[in-house]
Amino acid sequence: MDATLREKPRQGFAGLWNISFGFFGIQIGFALQNANMSRVFQTLGASMDDLPALWVAAPLTGLIVQPIIGHLSDKTWNRLGRRRPYFMTGAIFAALSLFLMPLSPTFGAPLLFAAAMLWVLDASLNVSMEPFRAFVGDMLNTDQHSAGYAVQTAFIGAGAVVGSIFPYFLEQIGVANVAPDGGIPDTVKYSFWFGAFALFTAVMWTIVTTKEFSPEEMAAFGEEAEADTSQPIRALAAKSYRDAGFWVVLGAIVALAVQWLDLQKEMYLLGGLLVVYGLLSAIAISMAKKGQSANMLSSIVGDFAGMPDVMKRLALVQFFSWSALFIMWINTTPVVTQYVFGSTDTASVAYNEGANWVNVLFTVYNGVAAVAALALLPVLSRKFGQVMTHSICLTLGAIGFLMFFFVRDASTLLLAEVGIGIAWASILAMPYAILASNLPQAKLGIYMGLFNVFIVVPQLLVATVMGQLMLWLFPGEPVWTMLFAAASWLIAALAMQRVKAAIPQENIHA
Repeated sequence: MDATLREKPRQGFAGLWNISFGFFGIQIGFALQNANMSRVFQTLGASMDDLPALWVAAPLTGLIVQPIIGHLSDKTWNRLGRRRPYFMTGAIFAALSLFLMPLSPTFGAPLLFAAAMLWVLDASLNVSMEPFRAFVGDMLNTDQHSAGYAVQTAFIGAGAVVGSIFPYFLEQIGVANVAPDGGIPDTVKYSFWFGAFALFTAVMWTIVTTKEFSPEEMAAFGEEAEADTSQPIRALAAKSYRDAGFWVVLGAIVALAVQWLDLQKEMYLLGGLLVVYGLLSAIAISMAKKGQSANMLSSIVGDFAGMPDVMKRLALVQFFSWSALFIMWINTTPVVTQYVFGSTDTASVAYNEGANWVNVLFTVYNGVAAVAALALLPVLSRKFGQVMTHSICLTLGAIGFLMFFFVRDASTLLLAEVGIGIAWASILAMPYAILASNLPQAKLGIYMGLFNVFIVVPQLLVATVMGQLMLWLFPGEPVWTMLFAAASWLIAALAMQRVKAAIPQENIHA
């Protein structure tokens, strides 16, 4: 190291706490969304077959928002900082949407309004969340990345516990869990309103208690404040328009197949996204060939096309990891209420008891994740390395999903959530710790945003393709989705073994 360079100040527990505490509030918002939106949609009149289409707004929003926010946050430097302006903006709009969501029945088209609020909520959570990933890398030395992401994961788990258990807690203290008019129960209303307050307060805590490093300080640490974008632009300029044309043709084929094969209409969205990506790629290639390097589109497409090898291999792992998670979030409520509590009637006591038990189940896996992040993952990582640790955790989670297929006892399903919680902790920590230690710090925001595309794309595929598969193979039997989830995590565990070759040997046991 150059003798004139300084190291970033090492952070104690209080510093690590302040850096990631905002994620506690963000995850309360995500937990309320994940555990309750299927219930809200069904309560407002949506059928089980409608759920994937109503949920599709969330991942679509992330697909658009995260790379843009990542790109912008890498280049933002103002009085509030680099990442913190996005923390605040996202928190304001997320809190507003959480407040309005339970009021959906008072609007003329309640189901449409709820879907719109889900779109705003997910967009806003992504605006806050994406820079938080890069924030850890900005604020910490490489040797503290694993600790930083472990603390962040612990806050994610803790926030999810609070968000997931709150409706159940309110019921236990006497708040009505069934609305007399068939609308959204008070337990859900008050939980969303509490979530709005908690989210905003937690994010503001991080904003107030942290100070980001200036460009001059980053330079003193040996890190470029602004990345050189010329290399990915040159690589993009060398690409053929045929690459873009492939995606356009593939999207057109998917759209035509909807009509030819009588597929579900959500498949049009998948085809449309492929066409749009192909067209944007063609525009970006054209700009790059003309030497127009100072534009966001070419920078994002160029960085996406030129991802480092370790990121490409981790992307495959993320794809299958998050496919299973989205299956779980959409289908756990229908599976538990139908197969364990024996009701599909959203106005019945049994259905609402089952829906509240889903909050308990989600609380358990998030609580396990919070503990595992600090107590289990460091031990496994030291013994087996980050790569094998992640494979082990994903396998335990797959076993948990298999239990949902066979078990019909509500209490026994708590054991399934232990395996899922361990896998969830690893998904939130291991890939990001590996990336933060192997990517250029000046481009950490855009790379984290692009990496999250591989969280969003599988969710879109689940929302479009899974509904069609279930309609063909197992109509009205959502429990089969849990087998798909188990298989996805087993594939991810195997794919993780390919990552080892892409990581510098000295970083494998970091």
